[in-house]
Amino acid sequence: MTTEIYRDAWGVPHLRAGSAHALARLQGTVTARDRAWQLEVERHRARGTSASFLGSEALPWDRFVRRARLDDTARRCFDELERQDLETADWVRAYVDGVNEGLAACDAPEFTRVGLAPGRWEPWTPLAVWLATHILFAGFPAKLWREEAVRHLGPEAVGLFATDGPGTSGSNGWLVDGARTVTGQAVIAGDPHRFIEDPGVYQQIRLACDEFDVVGLAVPGIPGIAHFGHTTTVAWAITNAMADYQDLYRERLRRTGAGVEALGPDGTWRRVARHTELVRVAGEETVEVEVLETERGPVIAGGPEGLDDGTPLALALRHPPRVTADLGFRALLPLLRARRVADVDRAFDLWVEPVNVVQAADTEGGLLHRVAGRVPLRAEENGTRLVPAWEPGHEWTGWHEMPRAGLADGVAVMANQRGPAGTLGVEFAPPHRADRIRALLGGRRRWSASDMPAVHTDTYLASAAPLLERLAALEDLTGPAAGFRDRLLRWDRRMDADSQDAARFAALRGALVRRLAAHPAFAALATPPAYPEVFLPWLALLPRIGFALEHLLRAERLYGVDRTALVREAVEEVAGRPAARWGDTHRLAPWQALPDAGRHAPALAGDHDCVLCTSSVPGWTDLAARGPAARYVWDLARREDSLWVVPYGASGLPGHPHHHDQLPLWLRGELAPVVTDWALLTKESDDE
Repeated sequence: MTTEIYRDAWGVPHLRAGSAHALARLQGTVTARDRAWQLEVERHRARGTSASFLGSEALPWDRFVRRARLDDTARRCFDELERQDLETADWVRAYVDGVNEGLAACDAPEFTRVGLAPGRWEPWTPLAVWLATHILFAGFPAKLWREEAVRHLGPEAVGLFATDGPGTSGSNGWLVDGARTVTGQAVIAGDPHRFIEDPGVYQQIRLACDEFDVVGLAVPGIPGIAHFGHTTTVAWAITNAMADYQDLYRERLRRTGAGVEALGPDGTWRRVARHTELVRVAGEETVEVEVLETERGPVIAGGPEGLDDGTPLALALRHPPRVTADLGFRALLPLLRARRVADVDRAFDLWVEPVNVVQAADTEGGLLHRVAGRVPLRAEENGTRLVPAWEPGHEWTGWHEMPRAGLADGVAVMANQRGPAGTLGVEFAPPHRADRIRALLGGRRRWSASDMPAVHTDTYLASAAPLLERLAALEDLTGPAAGFRDRLLRWDRRMDADSQDAARFAALRGALVRRLAAHPAFAALATPPAYPEVFLPWLALLPRIGFALEHLLRAERLYGVDRTALVREAVEEVAGRPAARWGDTHRLAPWQALPDAGRHAPALAGDHDCVLCTSSVPGWTDLAARGPAARYVWDLARREDSLWVVPYGASGLPGHPHHHDQLPLWLRGELAPVVTDWALLTKESDDE
């Protein structure tokens, strides 16, 4: 049959073809038409060439990508995919052919703005984009922070600062069994929390052919629907499991007349793979990057001469795709072909990274709640700190079996908390979002798909309790400070955009975080070692204190810090400020490759530990760069009763009617219907 392109009222593409391969090509073509600039930015970021048109601000990322050998890893993984699963490899090639076809006809204005022409995608480019998108998901730079925290504060600092810190990405997700719904069929709902980007990181799409008919949220640049999908008879969704599957090894390197050598755990010096690469930087001189790889993995920081400040340190990164040449793409076609939970389960057996918690349900009552991915077996120390490459005992010895879990009272909740993946990680999100979702779902016995947005948008901030307890204990406050305290103690703890009390709490929290960060007890952590710039968000003291504030306030002792005095000072600082609303300063600040200086930043509700997770950095800024990158509700009773929304729109073209048309819905917490009746869609074209 000819390939057919339809659109719904929101411009979402509904694609139909005769075969999976023809459909993959069509998906690539349409994605390139809708998201040409986004695809090219991601291709360059995956290759480490983005500074060539974005300038020096992109150079730290490009350095990291080159040193970590992401593009080479993607090539290796595609070569292995061809050996293990030729059908999937050809399917990926078909998608790439479509992308190249679409890019050749694109007219995105950003290319003219920077003087760039669309480049050519290679068969492994989707794998490189996937790898670049998720390489920091497990937050391995947090090990750099823990190393410094333990060195200066002692081992207890690991738990004290453990939290869902900067740079990590998570999600909310919940599964309600049919016994708890009005239809008798399960409902799956949630929202992935990621850095908000414009265009968005998720693409609403429908893929239909002779073998399958799936609606879901695709990652632009990746064929199929990996994370969130509904095939009519089965639906699935994921969240970040917060597992630890990447290791950092301290390396002892030395230069010789023949090159560079590394000391191994057997006491032998062995040759290191070495070459240099040139990184072009727009408007500046080209930069040379030395690329080294030991038997542990690519050297991503330092070298034989140490870090830039002379610290004698080199760090190698070891992670599953580099070790196994497998990125998990063999799962993608089986997911599209899934008919039952068992099919989804088998598909996720092939998943590699990032490691996710998966929920699925089908129309026959099947349910699934499991972890999927690949986590190495190794010493416990590997997961916490930097480990010495020259000492035995830090090798990988196999793979963890992926845990499974069930439902409690007909409900399963996943919100990056220490749940079924608890044995696989070190740092997890606080339990507040998960506990709040369970409490909300426990508030009634029967739920429908249309009820779920009320859960998505809940703004109760349970993590406010430790600071409010400290506030309540203050004595002898007078004047504005006393009134400020009394008002906050009556506050309903909801971070609503129009709430003045939410703004008061945020101001107090920020003032306290800044005081703690400035305290002499933490002075040694204020200036991190000269690690590459891309890792600095994990090493910045103020965000670390901001996200771990509740632990720091409730710890029995805190390195001699007089927390009562600091809370008092913070109250005195902010009590006399003019009244404001939380949304006055808590605004959306998306990442754009080419920022728009005149862009309006809309007001937001929510906060880091709310179900409506719109994350700013307490003490630094109220602007939110992270939040729900999409919202979805999968109804197993009737797929057409499912709902979804993204922060901006289906099109990545500035000025297009569907560029930002979903933003008002997203801001109000509303979702659009998932239209599945072809007769209700608008036909765009037939492609022979």
